[in-house]
Amino acid sequence: MAKGTIGILTGGGDVPGLNPAIRAATIRAVKEGYNVIGIKNGWKGLVNIDRDKPISEQKYAMPLDIKAVQAVGRRGGTFLHSARTNPLHVKKSDVPFRLQNEYQLDDNDLTPEVVKNLDYLGINYLIPIGGDDTLSYGAHLHKQGFKCVAIPKTMDNDVSGTDYCIGFSTCVTRTVHYTRQLRTCAGSHERFLVIEVFGRYAGFSSLIPCLAGAADRCVIPEHKFDIDRLTELMVYDKRNNPSEYSVLFVSEGAMFEGGEMIFENEEKDAFGHKKLGGIGDLVALKLKELSPKYNGGEKISSITQRLGYLVRSGDPDAIDSMVSMAFANLAMSYIIEGKSGIMVCLRKGRYESVPLDVVVSYKKLVDVSKFYDINRYRPRYENFEDKPMWII
Repeated sequence: MAKGTIGILTGGGDVPGLNPAIRAATIRAVKEGYNVIGIKNGWKGLVNIDRDKPISEQKYAMPLDIKAVQAVGRRGGTFLHSARTNPLHVKKSDVPFRLQNEYQLDDNDLTPEVVKNLDYLGINYLIPIGGDDTLSYGAHLHKQGFKCVAIPKTMDNDVSGTDYCIGFSTCVTRTVHYTRQLRTCAGSHERFLVIEVFGRYAGFSSLIPCLAGAADRCVIPEHKFDIDRLTELMVYDKRNNPSEYSVLFVSEGAMFEGGEMIFENEEKDAFGHKKLGGIGDLVALKLKELSPKYNGGEKISSITQRLGYLVRSGDPDAIDSMVSMAFANLAMSYIIEGKSGIMVCLRKGRYESVPLDVVVSYKKLVDVSKFYDINRYRPRYENFEDKPMWII
């Protein structure tokens, strides 16, 4: 007789560390006497469960056991797959065919179906693994009376309530690695190297690699930048580099002084976000245009690169492998204790938990006054005493 059934899902963008978390949670759950069901494609899977079919025939659900997850912990991505579905706002065209007579609005709340589907699958506890969008719906489910213990993940490290999210260390490691690779091109041609990195609202994925010495300057969403001043600094860095080049990180959500975010198009996802992209190219063009002003009348060209999916692909690094295992085991400990409505977290280097609704209570952003030099466009790091490892 099982103690209960635990559901696991991953939502939003994939990151390295998701598979190790699924593996660790499943192994711990099975050894503690629970059944485990993996929900495929995140919240989309729970919307699309067919209650006329047994679990063995479900497209969006699969039983998990130790054998099924044993080898996945070494791989990146999520073998449960992911999606950006928000059950609170499902377009009429995205409503499952069998429910289209019942839900005919342009914008539909399918939470009643999610709850029915969880009951049909026999799931007592849910472990959603995701960023603030995915976990905000987990908080909503908890308010509806369903038991959830969440795990934070995101490349941007911007989930409120935790100092660290699964995927961030690998993002930083890859950003540093690929920047070092690109330096050879920038140095060979004596150019600016402009690298666009993740960070819609928060600049952690730009600031931390810059802190690690990967770039000379960085611009982040929390502070709009003066392109004239930035050009002056980049020319200064280039002139003082024996190889005659300089490096800039541009967060995808960074904004020119007097401007707004740059989007690829006007289409929004299920959580109301437009797809960002292109700020790095615009910055590179403006740097070239303004560079003669600070470079004796001579233009300086740029090498531009959007790292994007390169930093979220492939295997997790050591920290993400370790933290994902710890987060998953901690989530299971809370479930065994009967707790719910919480998110596991790391705060000042210690594993603990916070109420799940913290995720939607405030935006986690870089504290510009403490950690960012608004005149020099780079991190502040005067004093590390008594700071946790992830100082920002």
